[in-house]
Amino acid sequence: MIKLDFEKTNGLIPAIAQDYRSGEVLMLGFMNSRAFEKTIETKKATYFSRSRQALWTKGEISGHVQNVKEIRVDCDNDTILLKVDQVGGAACHKGYKSCFFSKVQESDLKIVESKVFDPKKVYKK
Repeated sequence: MIKLDFEKTNGLIPAIAQDYRSGEVLMLGFMNSRAFEKTIETKKATYFSRSRQALWTKGEISGHVQNVKEIRVDCDNDTILLKVDQVGGAACHKGYKSCFFSKVQESDLKIVESKVFDPKKVYKK
């Protein structure tokens, strides 16, 4: 049985999604115990949305799902690393491959990546 320390983190554990081939960090989300269990059961990354207070499976709207290849847990049992196959080439809801598309340069942020898709078309906003 997997024992994660959800109590220490007020019910939510950080979950880092990493491309299982390249090692690139794609995003950071949060999981509660239900999201973790669903991720294990379906092998699809499922997170807990703090803004909506609900579970969401990555890609349920965009089609850019994260197929989980491996799950690792840190030494304190309070952080999860998901090694994923990112379907569709983009993890970021803003259209980039990674949510970490901006770089700090001097005292500003500079976008250093190109968009993979147009969020207005995918999410029809």
